[in-house]
Formats: sequence, C-alpha cells, structure tokens
Amino acid sequence: MQRTEIHIDNLGDLDRAAEVFLEKTAGHKLIAFYAPMGAGKTTFTTALCRRLGVTDPVCSPTFTIINEYVASDGQTVYHFDFYRINRLSEAADIGLEDYLYSGNLCLMEWPENVEEMLPEETLHVHIQVNPDLSRTVWWEE
Repeated sequence: MQRTEIHIDNLGDLDRAAEVFLEKTAGHKLIAFYAPMGAGKTTFTTALCRRLGVTDPVCSPTFTIINEYVASDGQTVYHFDFYRINRLSEAADIGLEDYLYSGNLCLMEWPENVEEMLPEETLHVHIQVNPDLSRTVWWEE
C-alpha cells in the first residue's frame, strides 16, 4: 500500500488542498473521512463541494444524516454524517445501501458508525490535527 498525504497549513489553504485531493482520488465514489471531533471533516467537505461547483450551502447533516448537492457537471453529491447513528438498522432505514451503490459521489463523516455497511472499495481518508494546528489529510491505496 502507498500512503498519500496532503498538508493543509490553514483555512486559506483549503481550496488548494481540495483540488489536489480531488485530482488524486479521481475515480473514487465512496470516501469516508475519519477524524476526531473538530478536526475539520465538514470544513474539508465544504471545500471539496466548492471545488466541484456546488452552489448550494454545504453544512453538516448531523441531524438530517444526509444532504444532497448538485455539482456543476450535474452529478449528485451525497454528504453523510453518521455521528448520531447508534445501530446499523438506522442506516439501513435511510436506505444507505441505495446511496452507496448509486454511482454518485458519497462523502461520509463518522463512518466508524456504519463501518460494516461500507463496500470494500470505500476510500478511508484520515484527517490528522498536527501540533501547530495545521491538518494532514492522508490515505493508503
């Protein structure tokens, strides 16, 4: 496996990092973000959506569990926040598998809570908070 890293110095560096991330992960439709509370999962997802040309406001779907956006190319982007999912049956009840196998981009926060339902091809991305408060986004393929 090869580890890929993208360093994000500060909020002003987000758009560059999002562009690099999208280039390096092209072809992946299922992206699961692992990070502690406050590490920037939603902030990074917002930057990704901005780079994809989403014009609707992007916010954490903590209470709705899923938000749906349309990218500038007309493709649907699903943004999940599984923080409030306590049982896999709750994820099944929202039709998670239908979304995951839709062929659309799925950006997932707190995937730990639905790990057993994620397809093998899911890209597991980690956001690490560094001592200087910069971030490192990394994954292995």
